[in-house]
Amino acid sequence: MNELRINPLLTESTLPLGAPVFDRIETTDYLPAFREAISRATADIQAIADNPEAPTFANTIEALEDAGRDLDRISGIFFNLTEACTNDEMDGIAEAVSPLLTQYRMSILLNEPLFARVKAVWEQREALYLDTEADKLLEETWKMFVRGGANLPPADRARFARLSEELSLATLKFGQNVLAATNAFTLYLTDAADLAGLPASTREAAAAEAQSRGEDGWVFTLHQPSYLPFLKYSDRRDLRETLWRAYNSKCIGGPNDNTEVLRRIVALRTEKAQLLGYPTYADYALEERMARKPQTVLQFLDRLMAPSLPPARREVETIARYAAEHGFEGTLMPWDFSYWSEKYRKERYDLDDELLKPYFPLEAVQAAVFDLAGRLYGLRFDPRSDIPVYHPDVRVFAVSDENGRTMALLYLDYFPRASKRGGAWMTSFRELGRFNGQEERPQVSLVTNFTKPTATTPSLLTFNEVTTLLHEFGHALHGMLAEGRYRSLTGTNVVRDFVELPSQLMENWAYEPEFLATFARHWQTGKLIPQDYIDRIVAARNFLAGYAQVRQLHFGQIDMAWHTGKAAPDSDVVAFEQETLRPTALLPQVEGIVFSPAFNHIFSGGYAAGYYSYKWAEVLEADAFAWFKEKGIFNREAAEHFRRTLLSRGGSVDADILYRDFRGRDPEPDALLEKLGLK
Repeated sequence: MNELRINPLLTESTLPLGAPVFDRIETTDYLPAFREAISRATADIQAIADNPEAPTFANTIEALEDAGRDLDRISGIFFNLTEACTNDEMDGIAEAVSPLLTQYRMSILLNEPLFARVKAVWEQREALYLDTEADKLLEETWKMFVRGGANLPPADRARFARLSEELSLATLKFGQNVLAATNAFTLYLTDAADLAGLPASTREAAAAEAQSRGEDGWVFTLHQPSYLPFLKYSDRRDLRETLWRAYNSKCIGGPNDNTEVLRRIVALRTEKAQLLGYPTYADYALEERMARKPQTVLQFLDRLMAPSLPPARREVETIARYAAEHGFEGTLMPWDFSYWSEKYRKERYDLDDELLKPYFPLEAVQAAVFDLAGRLYGLRFDPRSDIPVYHPDVRVFAVSDENGRTMALLYLDYFPRASKRGGAWMTSFRELGRFNGQEERPQVSLVTNFTKPTATTPSLLTFNEVTTLLHEFGHALHGMLAEGRYRSLTGTNVVRDFVELPSQLMENWAYEPEFLATFARHWQTGKLIPQDYIDRIVAARNFLAGYAQVRQLHFGQIDMAWHTGKAAPDSDVVAFEQETLRPTALLPQVEGIVFSPAFNHIFSGGYAAGYYSYKWAEVLEADAFAWFKEKGIFNREAAEHFRRTLLSRGGSVDADILYRDFRGRDPEPDALLEKLGLK
């Protein structure tokens, strides 16, 4: 008789730092593991609610922090893999599990005896003399209950729970549709003449993609390593238009249509906020961020848009004039802009991606980023082939400090595949916290979509991808260098408009000649990148800065437009977005095409009424990096001050206080305009 198999998701890992046992986990393990973990977590919660002892910080607030540990571990694994390595079965499990998790969460927030205990501790807050971190945990726990509907009348509490469950499914469906639509389209070419203008590396990658699908010729997809070079270099305007239209009409109509899903998400969010007494979802969401109020965000976006729009329009006029001078006839359309701006950039700065890519092989860039973390924070990265991974492309490193203290496990997942969504992100399988008196260090994951190596060429990064790696590594440092007792307050568990500060700060090193000269060598000759190339990179840094700024502000504007209404807009999705952005549009709007139905950040991610935070954090990082420049970009004491006062403290202190602890003052708002040359 076969022994009954033990579900590996329901037992503690014995691997270093409790690493997930990916080599033992089967897809069929997830659903039963979730059900059992929810049962265990529910028992944890009920034990707190039924405790006959008087409510205290320890037996109520700290006990809640520790409850559901198995569920947190399983969720950390499963939902990260639904982003990075999913399949139809995983997607089906996610649809089954999401309402169960929402029901579990609502069973906590709407548990009246439990809330009574939390309220009792909250009301004696002043007499508890808690330290800063404990006091913050109490505050966040109280707000979690109140903002989660615990103070509502019974009928409204039940309605709030139903809305939450439907919303969790709608946001999940939105993301699944975007991934499915991205994978559904291919541009299949069999005539070499159709490849005119494309660099050899792009052709080679397209041929490898075709071969992986059992085809001859070349296959281009909507994944960025394929899509972006085609738009930038292809001489075939008709094919650029085909690819652009496919990319920008994802989820508008067809089997993966998101337009009605989007409208339902907006309606659900709005109704939830109004049940809690907020006029709009933005009012609800921003209460917990540095900006606090929608009007502050709208004024912030306007304050940046006003000085950015005139130079952005001049930049577009310059590119259009350049195109006309070089034989282009007609109106410059969105599928033309990357192509002609790249030609202009190459002519003006004698600089393009193909010139630079040989100096940025992925392995060398990774080594340089690791070395930078060593110089700044004393970190060391040791490869661990003994720790299992969820896909053969993934690599694991044990991270330690200069004293040999183990800080984290770092998982690196660089290359695109059909099972991975587009873009780049940092996440965690486990965050820092203490349990039963023992510290549990983070398990951090960094995911990108860089071009895969081929049989003859290593993975070569564009300069933009170099900055992307530094950006996500900044998030990773935020997680790996975390200190603190409470998991919900450590690492990147900070307010949304603060979380991008460490990541965007790290991008600045990519433009520092002193840093580039340490690693940028030609992958074939071994020769260091010429100083002239570095000078050109620095000179071109603010090329199309106004255009890029306005484009980011557009994302923030449409996000706020969707979430500042007192009801879902009457007009359809396409009309609403185009009407919102028409006054500041830089290129002709294309009938029937908008980006909202594929805007994962705000409709499937955590950036609803928060996309402005990228620009908000850019103001912070511009001001912060000015300080690093004063002290020295490799100054260990400066980095240690940043680590001690801000980077390691997570959300244990309000973000504006953390920034003042680091900088000694509030940020200078004009720092970003000065950095971009737009002031």
